[in-house]
Amino acid sequence: MFVKKADGSLRLVVDYRKLNDVTHKNVYPLPRQDDLMAKLRNAKLFTKLDLRWGYNNVRIKEGDEWKTAFRTKYGLFEYLVMPFGLTNAPAAFQHFMNDLFRDLIDVTVVIYLDDILIFSEDPKKHPEHVREVLSRLMRNQLFCKLSKCHFHVTTVDYLGIVISPTGFSMDQKKIEAVTSWPHPKTVKQVQAFLGFVNYLCRFIPNFSSVARPLHNLTKKETPWSWGTQEEEAFQELKSLVTRSPVLIHSNPDLPYYLETDASGVAMGAILSQRGEDNRLHPIAYMSKSFSGAEANYDTHDKELLAIIKALEEWRIFLEATDKPIQVFTDHRNLEYWMQARTFNRRHARWRIFLSDFNFEIHYRPGKQSGKPDALSRRSDYVDSPVEPEVMLPSEVFANTSEAELKIVTEIRNRLREDPSLEPIIQFLTEDADNAPPSIWKAYRDYDWEEDLLWYCGKLVVPDSEPLKERLLREFHNSPLAGHPGQQRTLELISRSYWWPGMKSSAKEWVECCPTCQANRRAHAPAIALKPLEVPPFPFHTISYDFITGFPKSNGYDAVLVVIDSFSKFGHFIPTTKKVTAKGLADLFITHVWKLHGLPIKTVLDRGTTFTGKFLRALYQRLGIKPAFSSAYHPESDGQTERVNQFIEFYLRSYVTADHSDWATWLPLAEYAYNNARHSATGKNPL
Repeated sequence: MFVKKADGSLRLVVDYRKLNDVTHKNVYPLPRQDDLMAKLRNAKLFTKLDLRWGYNNVRIKEGDEWKTAFRTKYGLFEYLVMPFGLTNAPAAFQHFMNDLFRDLIDVTVVIYLDDILIFSEDPKKHPEHVREVLSRLMRNQLFCKLSKCHFHVTTVDYLGIVISPTGFSMDQKKIEAVTSWPHPKTVKQVQAFLGFVNYLCRFIPNFSSVARPLHNLTKKETPWSWGTQEEEAFQELKSLVTRSPVLIHSNPDLPYYLETDASGVAMGAILSQRGEDNRLHPIAYMSKSFSGAEANYDTHDKELLAIIKALEEWRIFLEATDKPIQVFTDHRNLEYWMQARTFNRRHARWRIFLSDFNFEIHYRPGKQSGKPDALSRRSDYVDSPVEPEVMLPSEVFANTSEAELKIVTEIRNRLREDPSLEPIIQFLTEDADNAPPSIWKAYRDYDWEEDLLWYCGKLVVPDSEPLKERLLREFHNSPLAGHPGQQRTLELISRSYWWPGMKSSAKEWVECCPTCQANRRAHAPAIALKPLEVPPFPFHTISYDFITGFPKSNGYDAVLVVIDSFSKFGHFIPTTKKVTAKGLADLFITHVWKLHGLPIKTVLDRGTTFTGKFLRALYQRLGIKPAFSSAYHPESDGQTERVNQFIEFYLRSYVTADHSDWATWLPLAEYAYNNARHSATGKNPL
């Protein structure tokens, strides 16, 4: 069939979908639009050339012509040159053009398929650059369409973007096409509209959030319904296109300013530089929706992910800059993130990525940075619940107990009663704009959010002894804490709270705790232990032991203790002292192997309860043969011995007088142990 070109002429189109399905794909990359534009930052004069016949300038390999055969009422025909519609045509043609102008690309020429843009920083040299390009085209029998060429101009439309020495703007034809776009009636029409405006999204602030209702319509599980939200999104996108700003060229000699923000479902960013007027001017806008998994991240991780996505999007500008990128966020904790010593796997992966960039993170409250907020926050377009939803019963949320929530409410009510906090609160809520630099410096680590005072991301507790005692009781006496020592009690509280003299408060509370005094036993003389090699990864090496001598509880009278030598994570498994080797193997598979796999090395940490029978039974149960002789080590590094002492102390602190309910407390003991920071690693095993 024939389709009309923009100039009214006809183009023959053949359906090559079946051929494309069996074609080995050419992965030669096409240039990125932002990469091409970045090369033009110092250009003063332009010439645009458009090749006549495009792909048809490339000859099909001799002997492969039959693959392009198509049928008409006049018979079968084969192409001798590369036609439009082949899956590898764009990659092959880009490769052809890059080879032809290899020494000129990014120097005086940028090329996207058959669109050639010649640029010159010195206008006097421009005729020479144009002559060189035209002579190469002539030598290779390539010709341009004069009606589409523009010579020696200061403003040019290239790839739908108007380029000038001052920056970039939208092509007026594209703006008119969007504003005159008819109301979509089907999903395909919505997709066509989104595809068109998506090409212009670098000019549109808040694109992802505004377009979200329309994107939702294209999902398979969403029934068609054009309502108020969809109509508002459609009209808002049209309006934003007409108000699109001029984006400046980037200047690698000047520092970059990156402003980011994240909301529940999307993130936004603005990349800017200061102009001669000392004001920030945008280089590009960015707005992206979070994926399903990303939408479930906590606020801290979403804000950090917004920075990472922005750095990734504008990597061609921001990587290896000699001047630090000034990153502004409305989440204070990110100022300290790179100084943190503890990371989960996701954070470790992000830190490796961020190490490629030279940047400084600065906190700026949301009220002082309206632009990025607007890119991510639109409550009328958010398809996540406006109010928090509890998806599970409250009793499963161990870290947000009802008692702690009541404490937070009381902190909010008593903050303004503490005279020592009054000047800080007044500064944050009223006088920040007029305060002298000395006050800014003194209070820079404080923040005011949700009618609560925060210090370095931790909730400030007012000077109230009853409040402090309630917190100490919550993080020391409760079963989830397990009556830890002074350091661990302080560490648990300081994860979320802060007040002057916390260390002394924790020390005094633990020393005066009657339960601790009654149940802590004098330490046995230290035994010289052989230090073991540090494992290379979690559950490479485990230590295990038995604790016996318990009264019957739910049919159990012993505990199998399994400790990961790398992370110090512990499993406390109730069992019986008469358990067989096969029974031990079953316990290990049920509680350890299914979660962590088979360890490379196992260490018996004191006692003679275990023998090689356990490992043989384990291998037999898993259907594998022992491939190494170092799996069983009757030696000790004292790891489970110390954990055994913790378990015994914990159970003594909470069980009834006859100790018959110890088995019901064992899971809480395991949680309390794994939630506490371990002295050897400086991290909590969880």
